[in-house]
Amino acid sequence: MRRAADDSRRYSRELKLEAGELRDRVEPLFRDNFARHGELGAAVSIWHNGEPLLELHGGFRDAHRTQPWSGDTIVLVWSATKGIGSACLLHVLQEQKIDLARPVAAFWPEFAQNGKSAITIAQLMSHQDGLSAIDEPVEIFDYEAVVAALAKQKPLWPPGTAHGYHARTFGFLIDEVVRRISGTRIANYWRQVFAGPLGLDFWIGLPEKLNDRCATIYAAKAGTPPEPAEFYRKLAEPGTLQRRTFTSPAGLHAVSAMNKPEMRALNIVSFSGIGSATALAKFYGMLANDGEIGGRRVFEPRTIQQMVTPLASGVDCVFEVPTTFSAGFMKDSPQQQRRLFGASASAFGHPGAGGSNAFADPENNVSFSYVMDQMEQSLFPGERSLRLVDELYRRV
Repeated sequence: MRRAADDSRRYSRELKLEAGELRDRVEPLFRDNFARHGELGAAVSIWHNGEPLLELHGGFRDAHRTQPWSGDTIVLVWSATKGIGSACLLHVLQEQKIDLARPVAAFWPEFAQNGKSAITIAQLMSHQDGLSAIDEPVEIFDYEAVVAALAKQKPLWPPGTAHGYHARTFGFLIDEVVRRISGTRIANYWRQVFAGPLGLDFWIGLPEKLNDRCATIYAAKAGTPPEPAEFYRKLAEPGTLQRRTFTSPAGLHAVSAMNKPEMRALNIVSFSGIGSATALAKFYGMLANDGEIGGRRVFEPRTIQQMVTPLASGVDCVFEVPTTFSAGFMKDSPQQQRRLFGASASAFGHPGAGGSNAFADPENNVSFSYVMDQMEQSLFPGERSLRLVDELYRRV
């Protein structure tokens, strides 16, 4: 999974001993995001060999520009939460010695309804199970109703024959598997096993007392038509797979709603994670360093390999562009035009709507995260973060 030792040491010297030079290259681009690319408030964190290499923040937490973005600002990261949730499920499987090839129904018997008895955990985690939307009208706030509807739902395509991004249902699916196996839901597992012991400033369900540190999230401004155009055209049409995928379970479709304290307190694994760039980069830094942090092994090499290894790749039947997924994580697809996760084929991570991005690169022991409060009109991370990723790898 790593390079040869000589190559790794050469890369280590370039980044570890040239941190000041990396800052000189990356910081002007980061500041330029505010001057010319419409950024309001943002932070970037880059870690190497389990240590912080570069931390930058700037701008404001509010559109009135009265609250500066500080070092302890936290913000909603939308679907970047899916990577955190997936890591929790993989850790549960690791601790219980459960293989990805096991049927989901072995742990969640009700899931076997409507021809789903053979769906594996691997297929569920790589968006291959055909459950990207729910036919039954259920509200996103009613966890029990959503998982019951998913258990009854007939797959929208034959499981294992295709993959399509599960925008909303994914979090409920992995949350229920974790609950069935461990006895607790992902938000609690995250705090007990990772966030608390490792001091990670990231929450799935924000405590009320932390609201005064949270940046306000703003919907993308109208401008250049978003890409891919075909996806957005179908997203606007009632009845399409795209529309159904992004609107079921129902509720919480206005970006501004997620600024209410009672909404921030929800533990919706698909998109309600709130935290700092540093917390994301630190966690992914552990994944980029053989699952070790502070001299302690948290993830076994086999589990890290499950994060690295593609399980589904090709044209995504929801996005209608090439995507690649490992066990719960997104990877750069060989067919996609722009890399999201840097230069290494081993890299994996998960972006969030509007521009947030976080990933691990085990080949080079590097992790990266970018968070912001002004969303971009883009399906995947845009130039504001990707130009920083490109600069990080420019001299590798």
